Amino acid sequence: MRIAQVSSLYESVPPQAYGGTERVVSYLTEELVRLGHDVTLFASGDSTTGAHLIAACPCPLRLIEGTADPLAWHFAMLERVVRQSAEFDLVHFHVDYLHFPFSRRLACPHLTTLHWRLDTPGLAQLYHEFADIPLISISDAQRRPLPWLNWQATVYHGLSDHLYTFRERPGDYLAFLGRIAPEKRPDRAVKIARRAGVPLVIAAKVDNGDRWYFEHYIKDLFRDPLVNFCGEVTDSRKDEFLGNARALLFPIDWPEPFGLVMVEALACGTPVIAFRNGSVPEIIDDGVTGFIVDSVEEAVVAVGRTGELNRRRCRQAFEERFTAARMAHAYLETYEKVLADHRG
Repeated sequence: MRIAQVSSLYESVPPQAYGGTERVVSYLTEELVRLGHDVTLFASGDSTTGAHLIAACPCPLRLIEGTADPLAWHFAMLERVVRQSAEFDLVHFHVDYLHFPFSRRLACPHLTTLHWRLDTPGLAQLYHEFADIPLISISDAQRRPLPWLNWQATVYHGLSDHLYTFRERPGDYLAFLGRIAPEKRPDRAVKIARRAGVPLVIAAKVDNGDRWYFEHYIKDLFRDPLVNFCGEVTDSRKDEFLGNARALLFPIDWPEPFGLVMVEALACGTPVIAFRNGSVPEIIDDGVTGFIVDSVEEAVVAVGRTGELNRRRCRQAFEERFTAARMAHAYLETYEKVLADHRG
């Protein structure tokens, strides 16, 4: 099958450090190539892939944030996708809704994976205008605000089964991985660690848009002797960081569409202590691969119970549900469905 994967341009594919959407695009693209498909990847020019790369910008837009118009780069890329669409059997978009006006001009069928939340005011009006666009959700929870969209399937994210190392004997610290942002609640993570009396290591990105939040609400919390803030980490450092953690704290305060970091932790055999929001109940098996909690107090109790969990069972859950191979096969089934509907 001739497949185009169209990535967002804020990070390279795969990202050098933080970047959930672009990381998933990379895992999917490389698995499709491994399966023998002819894949073209539209992404930043410094991306690394076994597919045919079409560079839509020289470097990730986050590196020139504040000096460039990100929509300009994306719209130029999308016009190029339209021009080349006759070369593909299907185009798979990962740029939220930016391409919707372009997609109706494509010379081939298309599919869109939505990677973000759908409860933002104004989205319902937009999606009513583009109700024909075939969509993939990354969790069933993601669909709840707009259940009437043209959903084709739910496909959970997957990782390479060789990317992370299973570690049966962890160290004695808690991990927080991701972004320093209000919805990720790093302040909750600090509270949990303090009350549990367990060291907390925070590996996280601070976006320019979250810099004020970090400076005014979070920075002082990191002066606690129990807290070690180490900034962003690469994949190689992430493997050791997550694998040696007693548990991953995921104290979110928003309807998380998926939460890739939870799967990364499970791949290492590390259980997850997560607040009951968004996709969490779909990803974590409460009492088996982690604990789902509703308060800081419950999270503190869960920290004390991590020894009850079997880390090998965490890794097994990853292998059964969240590998790149499983994700790619699920997408291929959906591609075939979209192509059959188009022919019909």
